[in-house]
Amino acid sequence: MTLSVDLADVVEAHRRIRSHIHRTPVMTCRQLDQQVGTRLFFKCENLQKAGAFKSRGACNAVFSLSDEVAQRGFVTHSSGNHAAALARAAARRGVSAQIVMPSNSSGVKIAAVKGYGAAITFCEPNLPAREAAAAELLEASGGTLIHPYDDEAIIAGQGTAAVELLEEVPDLDLIVAPVGGGGLLAGTLIAAKAIQPAVQVIAVEPLGADDAYRSWKSGTWVPSVAPQTVADGLLTSLGTRNFAIIRELVDDIWRVEDAVILRAMQLILERAKLVVEPSAAVPLAGLLEPPAAARTEGKRVGVLLSGGNVDLQRLPLPSTV
Repeated sequence: MTLSVDLADVVEAHRRIRSHIHRTPVMTCRQLDQQVGTRLFFKCENLQKAGAFKSRGACNAVFSLSDEVAQRGFVTHSSGNHAAALARAAARRGVSAQIVMPSNSSGVKIAAVKGYGAAITFCEPNLPAREAAAAELLEASGGTLIHPYDDEAIIAGQGTAAVELLEEVPDLDLIVAPVGGGGLLAGTLIAAKAIQPAVQVIAVEPLGADDAYRSWKSGTWVPSVAPQTVADGLLTSLGTRNFAIIRELVDDIWRVEDAVILRAMQLILERAKLVVEPSAAVPLAGLLEPPAAARTEGKRVGVLLSGGNVDLQRLPLPSTV
């Protein structure tokens, strides 16, 4: 099968965006290694510009377009991390950004978007409302839609995190990534499978928002309907472009309950001393589950910590680990 994005696209994206993003560190934590029974290498996209991996894709999309197109401005819809990333990328290029955000978006993410100078339009918290509001802005402004995940430039940009991870730790057995819209997972699959074909790439998603798992198992794209999870960054339906890549390349998809996600989040905060949002804790949550732990024991595992934009006034943590 011919995929819509290849390693050359990811390499070109890395060249294009490297001056606009952080090369985030890869960190280890002996206590978490002992907890899981394997060697963990955390790619810390929680320390990325705008607080999440989304800066990679947004910068690639914004800076890959011509000046003529860019001057008309950009439009997107996002619950938070892509919104802030696009707002920042547009500001760096000196053009406008209009962002549609659900009315229940995190306060810290709304503040970040405003801080980068983008205009916000709020909508009802569902995908049809987001898409309708974005369509109205596009018609009125003549701008360009930068989809939060179902876009080749976004996918290629997100894949650059895996390129950096494998440059630093080339002998990984597994890479574990969260999946919501699927941009990070699809980009990781493209990059990792081309650079190191033997590496396994595992997706992890919340049990209450498991459309990627259901799509993969059925072989047919299944939309997300009324998802319920503490991992607010993973509430979107899987992108159709991403699904084509995931269906072809992913090795497995694990599902985890919210209680385990929160336990993983607290472990990362307390043991690794890293601030992560619930969505970023989902991969570790998958590794904490007994079936996964048995399959990964003794292996070298890359873990993509996708973001750190958590509202510290509303930490959804259990009282004990």
